[in-house]
Amino acid sequence: MARLTVVIGFMGAGKTTLARELASARGVTHVDTDALLVEHFGRPIAEVFATDGEAAFREAEERVVLAALDGAHGPDAIISLGGGSILSERVRTALADHSVVLLDIGVEVAWERAADPSRPLAADRAAFEARHAERAELYASLAHAHLPQVRLGDVRPLDAALQVLAQAPAGTRMTWAAAASGEYPVFVGPGVLSLAGSLGGLPGLGGRAFCIGDEVVVEHHLGPLTQHIAGLVEIGSGETYKTLDTCAAVWQALVEQGTTRADHVVALGGGVTGDLAGFVAATYQRGVPVVQLPTTLVAQVDSAMGGKTGVDLPTAKNYVGVYHQPSAVLSDTSTLGTLPAAEFAAGYAEVVKTALIAGGSLWERISSGGPVDEAVIFDCARTKLEVVAADERDGGRRQVLNLGHTIGHALEVELGYGTLRHGEAVGLGLLAALRLSGLSDLRGQVEALLGDAGLPTTLDASFGVDPDAILAATRRDKKRTDTARTPFVLVRAAGDVVHGQDVADDDVALAVRELTA
Repeated sequence: MARLTVVIGFMGAGKTTLARELASARGVTHVDTDALLVEHFGRPIAEVFATDGEAAFREAEERVVLAALDGAHGPDAIISLGGGSILSERVRTALADHSVVLLDIGVEVAWERAADPSRPLAADRAAFEARHAERAELYASLAHAHLPQVRLGDVRPLDAALQVLAQAPAGTRMTWAAAASGEYPVFVGPGVLSLAGSLGGLPGLGGRAFCIGDEVVVEHHLGPLTQHIAGLVEIGSGETYKTLDTCAAVWQALVEQGTTRADHVVALGGGVTGDLAGFVAATYQRGVPVVQLPTTLVAQVDSAMGGKTGVDLPTAKNYVGVYHQPSAVLSDTSTLGTLPAAEFAAGYAEVVKTALIAGGSLWERISSGGPVDEAVIFDCARTKLEVVAADERDGGRRQVLNLGHTIGHALEVELGYGTLRHGEAVGLGLLAALRLSGLSDLRGQVEALLGDAGLPTTLDASFGVDPDAILAATRRDKKRTDTARTPFVLVRAAGDVVHGQDVADDDVALAVRELTA
């Protein structure tokens, strides 16, 4: 049986429009099961609900949908399902054999689009919201591709990404990043490095690939890339190599290897490699595309996405850089198996940070001590991309992603790069931010999570931390825009994180002293 592309989602999401445009781009048939049901009954669906009842409608819907999924309308058809069709267990089972695309939609937008007294399931706001909440996780559990509200009109880049997904190893999931300056797919799952040779259909990736890789990571994970790259530049491992000197060496190596503007860079490694290689790509010959291949937890849940690139100065972290969105991200979760325990733990701090921002089910899983599995990594990526979509260049909402980073970065600078892993510093910064937020109970909960993961929750006297020096370093934070104090990101509750908060110097110093007590 052919593997069909099936678009699902809540009412008002735009499933029919997306499926129709994908079918047009491929030159295949579009099948809308709601339209088939209108044809089957010979009257509008609202009338069927009113006269026959929902149970009768669902019974007929199940038959129609199962026939479509069984190939009744051709082996290449693209199918859009009615919002409630996935309530059928038989339909959910049948979807496992196909490529399921979830077109996501927030409840507010869904209500604006769908609210209509004549629509049986969109007449009452409270019931509508409850139905949206009930179905959200069910939709997510069925989907191989999660799409936000994509810009329609030219779906060829999206379709190219879906074609890559169709070649992906079992268990791969894709989400779609939509920023003001560009859109791109993020693939998450074991073995997705094998997709590196299948990206040529994505915008800008038709040329040769040149790999910039962490020398340690290259030893473990270059294998799947070898036949797909035209050149390799290795860099040192660790924050101390995230410098302009390293960039100069990489730029020169690309010149020597003949890299042109028609080519692109692939970044193989953790956050340091991704940031530096992204900056190199953004500036080499005034800009070439970059594909991020993150191999650490911190990079897969955070730094590989969003387009921030750059390097450190001796006195300030991430001070030199540009925004340069990747053309694709391949987060191969099997690479995490080669991480030392301390490196994986460092990434856990970013997971906790992201879960605090997201709230809801992600925070519930993390706060209960649940494992960092592929589902968690995927949901962290989705959370970050949702924030970036609303504010690509840190003008407002995106600043919440710096939760824990103001003091964390200050610790890295003052103690010397490499003394603490980035995630270790962020974990300490999270605790300080929660103290500044006045949330003792939540701070205690996060402290326990970090401690159980093997992360430091205090710094002993041997580090020689000077709270006044840390306070001074926060004043050099790049988020500061005038002569006032650096704004902080604080937490009101899990899922309610706010940026731009003014915090007294004495309170900052006290929060730092607590970390060294």
